[in-house]
Amino acid sequence: MKSKTVETYGRLRVLREFMKRPENNVQAYVVPSEDQHASEYLADCDARRAFISGFTGSAGCAVVTLDTAHLFTDGRYFLQAEQQLDRCERLRPFGPEGLTLWQQLGIDEAGNLPKGTKIGIDPTLISAEDARVLREDLGKKDSLLVPLTWNIVDRVWADSRPERPKNPIIAHELQYAGKSSAEKIKEVREYLTKNNFSAMVVSMLDEVAWLFNLRGSDIPYNPVFFAYALITEKKAILFLEPGQLSDDVSAHLDPGVEIQPYGGFWYYLDETCDNGKESSNGRASWAISKALEEQNVTVGRSPVADLKAVKNEAEIEGFRQSHIRDGAALACKRLLIRRFEQLQTHKKLSETDAADQLEKYRSEMDLFMGLSFPTISATGSNGAIIHYQPNPKDCATVDLDSLYLCDSGAQYKDGTTDTTRTWAFGAPKPEEIRAFTRVLQGHMAIDMAVFPEETSGYILDAFARRPLWADGLDYRHGTGHGVGSFLNVHEGPHGIGQRIVFNDTALKPGMVISDEPGYYADGRFGIRIENVIIVTKAETPNRFGDRDYYTFEHVTMCPIQTSLVDASLLTKAEKSWLNDYNAEVERKVLRLLVAKEDERAIAWLKKQCAPV
Repeated sequence: MKSKTVETYGRLRVLREFMKRPENNVQAYVVPSEDQHASEYLADCDARRAFISGFTGSAGCAVVTLDTAHLFTDGRYFLQAEQQLDRCERLRPFGPEGLTLWQQLGIDEAGNLPKGTKIGIDPTLISAEDARVLREDLGKKDSLLVPLTWNIVDRVWADSRPERPKNPIIAHELQYAGKSSAEKIKEVREYLTKNNFSAMVVSMLDEVAWLFNLRGSDIPYNPVFFAYALITEKKAILFLEPGQLSDDVSAHLDPGVEIQPYGGFWYYLDETCDNGKESSNGRASWAISKALEEQNVTVGRSPVADLKAVKNEAEIEGFRQSHIRDGAALACKRLLIRRFEQLQTHKKLSETDAADQLEKYRSEMDLFMGLSFPTISATGSNGAIIHYQPNPKDCATVDLDSLYLCDSGAQYKDGTTDTTRTWAFGAPKPEEIRAFTRVLQGHMAIDMAVFPEETSGYILDAFARRPLWADGLDYRHGTGHGVGSFLNVHEGPHGIGQRIVFNDTALKPGMVISDEPGYYADGRFGIRIENVIIVTKAETPNRFGDRDYYTFEHVTMCPIQTSLVDASLLTKAEKSWLNDYNAEVERKVLRLLVAKEDERAIAWLKKQCAPV
């Protein structure tokens, strides 16, 4: 079912009037996807790009001129954007094979802006580094990037813009965190001392939550809260709405943590910070850099991101246990059984019905705290829309004769899950079987990889694509993203993909990452297989170069449907992997089902896990 076009002509007309006002006086205005914390998922009040463009995908940027409007996004969202944009906008892709970047507007043919153009932006919504590069490039055309005091989309949106959430904050207990907040702050201070910094601003919401062992619900799917932090040699200041902290949660905080109002962050930077050398992460905003006096700020990798990426033993065990429970919900809590029974008896089951059932079964699991992202429940051609989300008002009915793709995940106190499976309820077509097998081979290639230390996900990405390339196939998204521990389902700095940024971070033991190659036949079907895997040390007979070698441990426990596999394409090692994996799923998930005396689910699990 197609996404509906949003009419944005009236909003753009009002925006242009604000652009012309003397206090703004800009000829173009940039509307990024992110909020002031560079978040991927947003609170409703920060969905500015969606409001002004009508495009609701998580990645993209709108650029509005006095005459035109442009929407830039990547390959995951091409189909969705084409469906949602109205006649006033122009879709321009970017990515590994893309045509342009939104930052090029004003310096080449993308928009054809003349010399001397002033391009406005809210400085809280662009990183200091992006602003620096863009200002330099615009300067070559005598154009300017202008930081505006007020976000003019907010002016257009004033009457209907939602309030900023201020939901209660909860403590993340030490048994799940594995390390106290005091230990984490100490590690950050060691980084400051080593690099001769007087202070560090922490602006990413998941980094703040991790650093102080707190969690929230201000942003859907991400257990975070709106906050900034400032760490110095002697102070740890947490800027948030004090009303969000109960007495019990306040008592959970380290006694040395000082609480200041969220809105007071900017005043504190302007009035209190000295002229020492400060640090901010690479995604901290231009506004933060300006407030600290840009010449005194070093923008670079966040030590919090690096520390957070390597999970400790408590977190790793939490991932194992949460994925076993999640596997019971996903594969065996009668969701798939009921869906299959309904399809076989020709009862209608919509895409949202299937997603809602899965959420219900997950909610019955211990330590469940919510979903980790909106469930992608897609039948037939909808599966080819990589980040498809069904609309309950007009979504499709699951089709017995089509492939069904379900990408879903949950937040548990002890871990975050993200699993994709592609299912055939009827007789799959030969083309679908071959494509599924190629995707599975790419998935297995990552899972079975053994590689030397200092290897990045950029290097490993080709492992997943090689089987697809052999058939002239490919996919327009990364192969893997970092996964938080009861935090954001997408986290950096590591990942597996073709973006050169993934070469900046070597994979290390304890890093958690997804393994999710796919294939998408536009207008017909989509295939993706995704597990969460953990980097671990490999036992090898040699240590060439006196280096350690690493491999992966998979923790996702959901069967892979063998009736979609062409076993003749598999090597002996691949066939063994598939049989061993499904046997492991049966062994680990079965004990939960036996405890619940769920005989139908037990029978279904055993059938799905039978060897090829």
